[in-house]
Amino acid sequence: MITVVGSINLDIVATGPSLPRPGETVTGARLARFPGGKGANQALAAKRLGAAVQMVGAVGADDMATEALRLLQEGGVDLSQVAHINGETTGAALIAVSADGENQIIVCPGANNAIRPEDTAHLPIEHLMGVLEVPVPALLAAARAATGFVSLNLAPALPVPDELLAEADLISVNETEAAVYGDRLHAHGALVAVSLGSEGAALYRNGQEIARATPPKVHVVDTVGAGDTFTAA
Repeated sequence: MITVVGSINLDIVATGPSLPRPGETVTGARLARFPGGKGANQALAAKRLGAAVQMVGAVGADDMATEALRLLQEGGVDLSQVAHINGETTGAALIAVSADGENQIIVCPGANNAIRPEDTAHLPIEHLMGVLEVPVPALLAAARAATGFVSLNLAPALPVPDELLAEADLISVNETEAAVYGDRLHAHGALVAVSLGSEGAALYRNGQEIARATPPKVHVVDTVGAGDTFTAA
């Protein structure tokens, strides 16, 4: 079973012809709400790919929680380790999407920040899939508890201790995150997968590229969640 320790959000998505520049207001064409969060996206994608998946995370005791968990529940993801925290709001992401599929995102973590090391240290984890939208101490405790494969998605690019990187068998990042972490990604022997947008992805071992995948050209509708689906695969 894959255990995902990560964020659960409600995505509020506005689409329009272009993304606003600083100080600019643009008129949108459509507003929609979807379940999201990097952790939840990866859990659902892994489940749809055929894996048994358990989600570990937290939501608020509010109406948004039901909406945020809906697809996970319908998809058959085990939600027994998702806490409902009184006094906290469910995490939310405010997403602007342009006509060419590019996006800008502001994340309000809410209950995602309430996950503690004691919530994850006791779990029987075979394969951990962790993401940085939850507190690092809880993620580190989960990585140390894992008895099998540990994959870490270092997104967003936040400060992480070397002891967390040392627990990873596979680290996944995009080009921006790879530039932030630099050689630290390769310091502990993990495989490193770097997504390259329309150029595909590359796999590294000890800083040396060992594989590259180039996708066919497609018409891009929306890039939201693309990185999470890549990580889940």
